[in-house]
Order: sequence, then C-alpha cells, then structure tokens
Amino acid sequence: MVHEARADRPPAAEPQSSPRPAGQRSARLPRDERRAQLLSAAQEVFVANGYHGAAMDEIAETAHVSKPVLYQHFPSKRELYFALLDSHLASLTDLMLGALNSTTDNKERVQAVMRAYFRFIASDDQAHRLVFESDLVNDPDVSSRLETFNRTFADAIARVIAGDTKLPHLEAELLGRGLAGMAQVSARYWLETDGNLDLDVASDLIYRLAWRGISRFPKES
Repeated sequence: MVHEARADRPPAAEPQSSPRPAGQRSARLPRDERRAQLLSAAQEVFVANGYHGAAMDEIAETAHVSKPVLYQHFPSKRELYFALLDSHLASLTDLMLGALNSTTDNKERVQAVMRAYFRFIASDDQAHRLVFESDLVNDPDVSSRLETFNRTFADAIARVIAGDTKLPHLEAELLGRGLAGMAQVSARYWLETDGNLDLDVASDLIYRLAWRGISRFPKES
C-alpha cells in the first residue's frame, strides 16, 4: 500500500532537533541502551498491531524519541522487525541447544528441552508471539529464518537419536522434527490457557509423552 510505504521511510525534511512536548523526549543514552529501548518499544507495537498495522511514528512515540532518532538506528520498519526476530531466534536457539547439551542422559534431555521451551514462552510471551504468530510469517525472509531455527533445533535432536538408536539418519531427522514440533505446538497452546495450567505440570506432561514414545526405539548395541 502507498500509505504504508511512506510510513516506512524516514522523513527527509524533519530536523533532528525538532521540539517535542515536555516530558516526551527521552534522555540521551549510550547507543546500545538506546537500541535496546527502541527494540522494546517496537516489540510492544508489533505484537499489539501486527507488522502491517505498526507505524514507525507509533514506535517512536512509544519509545519517547523523535522519528529521526529512531531512523538513525533503524532505517526502516522492516530492518527493525528483523533485528527483533534475529535476536529472539538466536536466544531461543541457544536456549534449546543448551538444554539439549545439559546432560548425557536422554530422558533428562527430553525433560530439559520441553521445560526450556515452555519457560521461554512464560518469560516473554511477546517474543514468542512476534516470532511465531506475526502477520509476516509467510514473508520469504521471515520463513527462511524460522526454517533455519527449526532445522538447527531438529538436527540437534536427530543427532542424539541417531547416535543412540539403530535408526538411519533420515528417520532420526523425522523424529527430531516431530519432537521439536511437539514442543512448539504444545507450548503455544499452553500460552493460550492464561496460566490455568501450571507451567511445570504442562511441560512435564509433554516430556512424559515424548519420552514414552522415543524411549521405545532400539538402542545401539
């Protein structure tokens, strides 16, 4: 839409020193702190309005900065969204791989992975909604990032399965995708229960379901 394209471009004529109402201007911050502040405001707006419904004007207002300050750090709404997406996916990847590598006991591994995924959602449901429920998920650049995360997570699970069973690699990959999908789908449903089901109870139910299935496969002799 023409209106959205204009909203996504920096205003050429607006001076950096344009006055704002009293109390609106944010104090000068180090670059990293300012960037974090802008990302936090952007996440709030993206989750509330969706990518297409979010405007850079509203993000700047939420962050209590002028639009030129916002554009100094993020030249477009798309770049701002991808900065958030990449940050959350990197954190989630580290969290999942850390849980998977936290023990050599496979039963404890399954439990740790499920619990870590549920706790990621519990600690920041906005991050999860931005990553997995955005109205931009079908964008090729977004879907490729999500596929990279899913593949990395599933491949790590598959390597453990392949190393512990007699299953060929392709079959282990399929099981890895299945376990990763189980974590994601069940945790997303748990989020919709609005706390009516205890987090540890929920993650333990899914862990037991997953373990009872995967533990039935033959071990390498």
